[in-house]
Amino acid sequence: MIELPTDLPADLVPLSWLLGVWEGNGVLDYNAGGLSMTGEFTHRVSFSHDGGDALNYAATAWFEGEDGERHNLVAETGYWRLSRPATEEDAGPALLPALRARAAARTVDDVEALRADGGGFEIEVALVHSDGISELYLGQVRGPRIDIATDAIVRPAGAKDYTAATRMYGLVDGHLLWAWDIAALGSELGSHASARLAKLP
Repeated sequence: MIELPTDLPADLVPLSWLLGVWEGNGVLDYNAGGLSMTGEFTHRVSFSHDGGDALNYAATAWFEGEDGERHNLVAETGYWRLSRPATEEDAGPALLPALRARAAARTVDDVEALRADGGGFEIEVALVHSDGISELYLGQVRGPRIDIATDAIVRPAGAKDYTAATRMYGLVDGHLLWAWDIAALGSELGSHASARLAKLP
């Protein structure tokens, strides 16, 4: 059973089932450029909040080599939030303050007004990888399931070819199931990796 906090900002309620640290094993299976890459890895994902309108996200994945050493595969950090237009009550961009003080915290009714026709909520996910790649995902959260796809990928000059991705997150029997499809190294979008993660105490 997942216990959800009762003191969250209203903006985070549709994403609240993600909160916590999750860890488990995954499988990599990707074919590109005539190469087949397969194997098992360990994945740790953390979702937290600081009272703002976004979830803080951090994730790492690694495998243990035959030498017993830990070999890092990816490290990424970012923010998950509901999609909504910025108003004069929002700070930014950069260090610019809000143009008008918020009269009151957003309510459940304010968030409910953001619900899409299909019953879910549109979300935005901004991620940065340790190799300098940045991704902006757009998608929806519908109950305990999230489907997102890249709207933009920015790569440094030295990064490997990576052009698109989709991710799925779902809560099933108390576990966080996760799947990541990518288009990379000259190949079209296809299955890349998946994992089943348990919530750590």
